[in-house]
Amino acid sequence: MSLNSDEKNIRFLGESRVGWRDRFSRFPTSLLVLLTILSLGGFVVLYSAVGGGENLDYVWRQGARFGVGLVLMLVIAMSGSEKVYRRYAYLFYGISLALLIVVFLTGTIGMGARRWLVIGFLNLQPSELMKVTLVLALARYFHDRSISMRLGVADLIIPLLMILLPTALIVKQPDLGTSILLSGVGMAVIVAAGLEWKIFIAVICLVGASLPLGWNLMHDYQRRRILTLFSPEKDPLGAGYHIIQSKIAVGSGGIFGKGFMAGSQSQLNFLPERHTDFIFSVLAEEWGFVGGLLLLSLYCMIVLRALIIASMASDRFGLLTVVGLTALFSFQVLVNMGMVIGLLPVVGIPLPMISYGGSSMLTLMIAMGLMIHVSIHSKQHGRTI
Repeated sequence: MSLNSDEKNIRFLGESRVGWRDRFSRFPTSLLVLLTILSLGGFVVLYSAVGGGENLDYVWRQGARFGVGLVLMLVIAMSGSEKVYRRYAYLFYGISLALLIVVFLTGTIGMGARRWLVIGFLNLQPSELMKVTLVLALARYFHDRSISMRLGVADLIIPLLMILLPTALIVKQPDLGTSILLSGVGMAVIVAAGLEWKIFIAVICLVGASLPLGWNLMHDYQRRRILTLFSPEKDPLGAGYHIIQSKIAVGSGGIFGKGFMAGSQSQLNFLPERHTDFIFSVLAEEWGFVGGLLLLSLYCMIVLRALIIASMASDRFGLLTVVGLTALFSFQVLVNMGMVIGLLPVVGIPLPMISYGGSSMLTLMIAMGLMIHVSIHSKQHGRTI
């Protein structure tokens, strides 16, 4: 029986590929719309955070990064066969791990940490790439196992090593926030893969028991950040300054905020890192509880859309990939918001799609591209919304 070119699957290296017109028809348009709205809102908040027209270059640069990220997202989403990212998952992970080793040996030092590689005009932060490639590698590992098999202790040795190796390298940079985030995302994939709850509880207990050792291995400034969380007023001009000024900004916004570019904490330069890690404080001060709730609603809609994609994935690799990347996105939102309102220590995690920065923006767009790729090749053959 003959099929027209838009309906048939094209064979490539023995694998089924969806025709190009079908790829466009299956594209989850709602996810792209949500990301665009989120980014446009981020440009508005960033404009205010950097003081308006005098520093407009910040907004243009962020817009350029979004444009590059959007193209990268579409290329990842639309290209390749259904199995291409699964096939090369270990290779991507290996490259990211190698880059982390290079950073450890020869990386560029900035703000007291060795986190970057300078490649021509590009400043690359390999720890950001590892957030995505670790998810791919773990998803590949568990996909290759029997789906009916429950995970025991012996089954965790390789996945835990895959998590611990990059985490140890990132801790040495030092970057405690990213290392904790990476560990959390890795554990989310393991739990989604079928980890027995009694083993999960045992792992949590083991982590709790090792906290005293971890405390002793921390740098002095990291311990101060944690202690400051409980009593920032003891050092209001030092370690507690960030949290105190952030809480003042968030609290003073009230229900509807002070208005665009009318926040005293941000506009009078009381709020540090207001265009990066503490940009949510700017939003909360100027747009109030309503603005913060609107932003959180956008995040929740993106997470919900991602979980729908995960539920329709055509294989276990796609399911675990989307779950892991959704966990990455969600954890960054929760940690950043918890940090700026004083519920969590200041660990330098940016607010997704809002904070100024290239590496984080591109990483998230890569993650979204992978999610869309799973959606296009999902079990649902109609249009995905």
